[in-house]
Amino acid sequence: MSDAKRITWGKPRHPTDADRDALREDLLAMARSVRADGWADYRTEWSAGQVAVVAYVLGDADVLAEFDENEGTVLSRYAADLFGFIKGRKDIEAGLVGTQAWFDTVRAALGGSAD
Repeated sequence: MSDAKRITWGKPRHPTDADRDALREDLLAMARSVRADGWADYRTEWSAGQVAVVAYVLGDADVLAEFDENEGTVLSRYAADLFGFIKGRKDIEAGLVGTQAWFDTVRAALGGSAD
């Protein structure tokens, strides 16, 4: 057996309802900006992941395709942000039900649904 110290990656992050609320508010602000101003300024200002998640919320299939994203890639990536690594993986294994439900609340707050 090795005498090497075991690597510790730190305490796992467990997002709270407040964390999820803050994510929702940020996402709503970005989606509202795109609705008001169009995509032109934001494609270069935001990361590809941010553009993809806003496109998903807005139901913009063309932008998702442009960034080589789809519902599954966006939801899988966001699951950990919403629920932490372990619970996010469990949500992925369960078919992303919790993540989809969270996005439904975002769309409802936005006042529209993705097609």
